[in-house]
Amino acid sequence: MRHVGRLILVAAVIGAVAAALPAEQVPDDRADRLWRRWDRNRDGRLTREELPEGVRRNFDRVDRDGDGAISREEHRAVAARRRPQADRRPPDVSRQWPNVEATRDVPYAGTDNPRQCLDLYLPKERKGNGPLPLVVFIHGGAWRAGDKRRGAGMVAPYVDTGRFAGASIGYRLSGEVVWPAQIHDCKAAVRWIKAHAGKYNLDPDRIAVWGSSAGGHLVAMLGATADVPDLEGNLGSHTDQTSRVACVVDWFGPSELLRMNDEPGGMDHLAAGSPESQLIGCPITENEDKARAVSPVTYVSKGDSPHLIMHGDKDRTVPHDQSVRLAAALEKAGVPCTFVTIKGAGHGGFRNPEVHKRIRLFLEKYLLGADVTVSAEAIENTP
Repeated sequence: MRHVGRLILVAAVIGAVAAALPAEQVPDDRADRLWRRWDRNRDGRLTREELPEGVRRNFDRVDRDGDGAISREEHRAVAARRRPQADRRPPDVSRQWPNVEATRDVPYAGTDNPRQCLDLYLPKERKGNGPLPLVVFIHGGAWRAGDKRRGAGMVAPYVDTGRFAGASIGYRLSGEVVWPAQIHDCKAAVRWIKAHAGKYNLDPDRIAVWGSSAGGHLVAMLGATADVPDLEGNLGSHTDQTSRVACVVDWFGPSELLRMNDEPGGMDHLAAGSPESQLIGCPITENEDKARAVSPVTYVSKGDSPHLIMHGDKDRTVPHDQSVRLAAALEKAGVPCTFVTIKGAGHGGFRNPEVHKRIRLFLEKYLLGADVTVSAEAIENTP
């Protein structure tokens, strides 16, 4: 009995054995006690370093949005996620952002695959009468986990102002299909939004894409490959639309897969079981051509979308050098790029409000035409 109790306790946090247990067998109070014990700095987030050594290997599984920290919601969700996805309650964004109205699970590819859906967020009261620009979020999760619902909290604050619309895109994960299915999905979603812009009074030429980790990789690909027909795919009924986006906010996304082991980190990215190898469907060193074809730096050229790149200099999941490489390629090609290092930050977990201030300025510059400057000065993670 003591052994079973220990298994249930661990399952409440890391999901290691909870898949075999009904949700009601994972008591919430035990999860709360572990949270209080592990969240030593009381910032409401668990970093990899705060976890006991024995459970760190499960960090990426619990960090569903790939932002480099486990939120209390993610911590408690390890039991709830045993339920089928359709049974989970979506976030009620209107409670926190009363001017936001959500339309969820809109199919964009003409299929019944729940991953090929997007959530649309519109302001109930708009500022101005013209079409609104759109902020689109793409979730992380090493291309093998994550959920589009995580985008609600990222785009809703902008939608709540009445000056933007928002969307969060789902895409098929590497456990279901391999590359280039993921970028085909994202491009199909962008085309769907453009095709329905008139219906929702949106501006199809003012779409920003923002993503974290694997989502950062996908938005960088969107920003660099609007002129690459082989990556468009033929999903959906709107192949007459372009997938070009107005600007990109890349949070710590991989950019050159074959060079991810160049800097010390927490995993072997070239291993047969790495997220990168799972993405392309084989050990990454066995198909270097495909690894290059999955890398945003391969496609950078003059005319690509302007980028805002943000990356922690202590990131052990996606090395900071990955963003250094992408920024250098963009600058060499003459593409507007603002690269901001978050000093002291790991794989996400950005805590300084200056981070979101610069994102807001960047979006106002490229979506609203504001005459502003977005600083590239490094930001200390602790304000």
